[in-house]
Amino acid sequence: MAKEVTYRGQTLEDLKKLDTREFAKLVKSRTRRAILRQTSEIENFVAKCERCKAKNKQIKTHLREIIVVPKLVDCTIHIHNGKQFLPIQIITEMLGHRIGEFALTRQKVKHGAAGIGSTKSSMAKATKKT
Repeated sequence: MAKEVTYRGQTLEDLKKLDTREFAKLVKSRTRRAILRQTSEIENFVAKCERCKAKNKQIKTHLREIIVVPKLVDCTIHIHNGKQFLPIQIITEMLGHRIGEFALTRQKVKHGAAGIGSTKSSMAKATKKT
């Protein structure tokens, strides 16, 4: 038996019926301000997502500052992280966050070995060669 998912006391079905401005009343103040400033941009993005979903096309975007609204839940959006597009599945817990938060731009450093000059022995090798 799956637990019913709610956001601020409202079910997902109720949230999907809300307008973007009405959803803004449920989020915290900073997010509310961002939603109200970019309402048309968010609504255009939601419309783009619905068109792409109908055509079975990938949804690719560079718009990392878009706030996740209920109409985007259950979409897979490919978000640009500066190098490539990362597929992100939008879930209910992401409501009110920016989509860029889920496509990390920095990765953990994976060096095979220390670079020249990072240790005293490698510094000696570098000076010996020249």
